[in-house]
Amino acid sequence: MQSTSAKHAFSERPAAKSGQFLLGNDLSVNRLGFGAMRITGNGVWGEPSDRKAAIALLRRVVELGINFIDTADSYGPNVSEEIIAEALHPYPAGLVIATKGGFDRSGPNRWTENGNPKHLREACEGSLRRLKLDRIDLYQLHRIDSKYPAEDQLGTLKDLQSQGKIKHVGLSEVSVAQIQASQKIVPIVSVQNRYSVTDRASEDVLKFCEKENIGFIPWFPLAAGKLSAAASALNKDAEELGMSPSQLALAWLLWRSPAMLPIPGTSRVDHLEENVATVSLKVPNETLSALAKLS
Repeated sequence: MQSTSAKHAFSERPAAKSGQFLLGNDLSVNRLGFGAMRITGNGVWGEPSDRKAAIALLRRVVELGINFIDTADSYGPNVSEEIIAEALHPYPAGLVIATKGGFDRSGPNRWTENGNPKHLREACEGSLRRLKLDRIDLYQLHRIDSKYPAEDQLGTLKDLQSQGKIKHVGLSEVSVAQIQASQKIVPIVSVQNRYSVTDRASEDVLKFCEKENIGFIPWFPLAAGKLSAAASALNKDAEELGMSPSQLALAWLLWRSPAMLPIPGTSRVDHLEENVATVSLKVPNETLSALAKLS
């Protein structure tokens, strides 16, 4: 359980205006998080071009009141987790770091699912070491790998949870049926699926998460460049409101559902500050409602 002082420290900073969500009914996070994939090199591979800048960015993340950072052992691989620890350890009270396991990396932009239970155990142990943690607050299965029984993959995470190495378990890129099957093995507190104002293929998953009080973490949340009615309206409305399309896309996500936990990522402080500034902007409800009707 987070202390009252920890909650209070982050509640007074700008990102707190995004609202709060309880992961597993005991981890309070501000709904605007940070995705730490882009602090690695090109193709999510290797070191960033400027490691000192990545460290400064992460410290600014916390200064702005973001207390939910999402990463994975496959980002780099290992690089994102290592930089997070270098920048922020010892971690401030109330900061939740979520990571993921379940991919092998062989090169830039190359991703191979690996749900072998042995690999998942080794991945979790590696993340604990790199992040300098005794327990990971939220450990997510990056994908349910069809090469291995799903119950073996989820059972491995349940075992790690019983050993005290994981506090809560989450899933990524899953269907409602997969979530329901997983819930029979281990409690699920979050789901990370691709979702944005221009990509709502996971609408049924979002609605299920709302009903079950599961945090819905949209990845690629600011995909505003598609040639669609929603994208065209988004660009037009943003210009009229004097905000960027990305800000309006983020504002729409936060409006769309109280279970929504966007994690926009960036490698630049100015983009980070623009994202956080979104939560203080006033967007007419009719604008957001109209966007919701488009696709």
